[in-house]
Amino acid sequence: MANKILDIHDLKREFKMGVEIVKALKGVSFSVEEGEFVTIMGSSGSGKTTMLNILGCLDKPTSGTYLLDNVDVKKLSRNELAQLRNRKIGFVFQAYNLLARTSAIENVELPLLYNPTVSTSQRHQMATKALEAVRLSDRLDHLPNQLSGGQQQRVAIARALVNAPVMILADEATGNLDTKTSYEIMALFQELNKQGKTIVFVTHEPDIAAFSSRTITLKDGKVIKDSKNENIRSAKEMLAALPVTNE
Repeated sequence: MANKILDIHDLKREFKMGVEIVKALKGVSFSVEEGEFVTIMGSSGSGKTTMLNILGCLDKPTSGTYLLDNVDVKKLSRNELAQLRNRKIGFVFQAYNLLARTSAIENVELPLLYNPTVSTSQRHQMATKALEAVRLSDRLDHLPNQLSGGQQQRVAIARALVNAPVMILADEATGNLDTKTSYEIMALFQELNKQGKTIVFVTHEPDIAAFSSRTITLKDGKVIKDSKNENIRSAKEMLAALPVTNE
């Protein structure tokens, strides 16, 4: 049986806003197995951001259970949560979140700075390998402003990979990119998934969700649909089919 990377049961999250109680998540249950590529879809107000924050160990549920790689997140202290987040999850954000005055390789090395078991030379080696995996080995010393949007997102993906996390958690990772670059990034995610990486990709775009193998749809804090994608689109093929423009 495949190892469950995520196992969520009857997850609820409530916020107090003045005298009102806002129920952002109303009893969500699902699991993600190792090697799956899952998209979580939902429009604004669906509970998608709250779900992302809980999955990323940035927030805790009000009730219900969340096991990340068989660890019960609710029982962890703040420090333990930070450590779990650093070792087990690779984050990719819509806005790249790169340090502006820091080279590509230094940006990728960042998560390793919190790991005392990794030496400086190992850190450099691991970061170089991660940048090679996203085909940026010729851009190691470039600053973010010397890179295109797509290249910056690749650096962010390399940074997410560097710790060999159990899951890559992407938040609208193609939101700032044009169609061609979006397809390039999705082709990279599909390639990483083929290599066995577990990917949870949060998006509000159905055409992006079509590149994953399964889509979980949230609405008003509940899962309204959880389905396998019968016709997974190949981002590589979609990229090849785009009309050539003279730039």
